[in-house]
Amino acid sequence: MKKAYAALTTLVCLLFASGTYADQPTPWQATLQPAATPIMREIHWFEQYTLWFIVPITLFVLILLIVVCFKFRASANPVPSRTSHNTLIEVIWTVGPVLVLLFLAIPSFNLLTAQLTLPENPDVTIKATATQWQWNYEYEGSGDSPLAFDSYLLKDQDRAAAGKEDKSVYPRLLAVDNELVLPVNKTVRVLVTSAPTDVIHAFAMPSFGIKIDAVPGRLNETWFRAEREGLFYGQCSELCGKDHAFMPIAIRVVSEDKYKQWLTAAASDLPGAYKTLMAATDGPAKTVDVAEAQ
Repeated sequence: MKKAYAALTTLVCLLFASGTYADQPTPWQATLQPAATPIMREIHWFEQYTLWFIVPITLFVLILLIVVCFKFRASANPVPSRTSHNTLIEVIWTVGPVLVLLFLAIPSFNLLTAQLTLPENPDVTIKATATQWQWNYEYEGSGDSPLAFDSYLLKDQDRAAAGKEDKSVYPRLLAVDNELVLPVNKTVRVLVTSAPTDVIHAFAMPSFGIKIDAVPGRLNETWFRAEREGLFYGQCSELCGKDHAFMPIAIRVVSEDKYKQWLTAAASDLPGAYKTLMAATDGPAKTVDVAEAQ
């Protein structure tokens, strides 16, 4: 059932996908973003699974309210019933919700276990530190002097210099100057914290199915494995101050070869490494779709 739903989701995304390869919010969006990780596929499935309970229960309660409003209104029942107990109804409204909660609890616990069980040997470890209002990324184990850089919201006046004028790929208020670059089909461990003198932030990436708080003085961790290349957007998801809405997260997932080339070049020339990577991924021939399946 999960595989069938995943295939259906991919088909729908292919039908409505644009020519860009950026996963981002869309106008009038009413559903979740296309899944890019196994965890997000599980979240998609669980959302649809819960609807099989939510919709019938909502309709049933609506019908009961309509019946009560018309059948038991004062004009139709001038003398109200004095019934105070009904054993059958009390058993039903006790056992019914218990069974529903049981059917919801088992898959939700399985999903939480998958989300919270961290991989023992991740391929890449990233430390993300939040401050008002930017992100700092550090690549753990990338040498004697680990690669680290800040990631700010991309301002409109800086688009031309950065080569990011296409707002369909680099949307306003979501694009950044320096994306977090990671390899496809690799397990990534993310250590998340906030500056000691700062406030609580949150690292959230909808297409990956991750959201975790960045707490001052505390190191939280999460993980993901992106299954397709592309440019993915998220945001800080905690109310962290006046510029909370201007603290985006951008992750560029590329092939392992491109990632290694970028990592080597970025150690000595970060702007040049980004320009080379963008030339390889944003060229006219590059049309990786938002719902491309591996």
